[in-house]
Amino acid sequence: MEVRQRRYSKEDLARRGQELYESGIRQQVEAGNDGKIVAIDIETGDFEVDETVIAATDRLFERHPAAQPWGVRIGHRAVYHFGSRSLRKNP
Repeated sequence: MEVRQRRYSKEDLARRGQELYESGIRQQVEAGNDGKIVAIDIETGDFEVDETVIAATDRLFERHPAAQPWGVRIGHRAVYHFGSRSLRKNP
């Protein structure tokens, strides 16, 4: 089994991934894919869309075994959220 190594800091990975997403990938994947995951190789700009992070990333690794993946949930600011989705006021 191949051990994959991260070659970029988390900040660089996120910055480059977001730049690629905003500069062209978003327009290609948004229609009909709300809530799905897009995994982007920040070195090649290639990407895969699937229902889960693992499925999208695995397909990306099949094409690019040394990929440096970054992911985002289509139509959302982040892949995951923490806490409640609604703001509740104290009684």
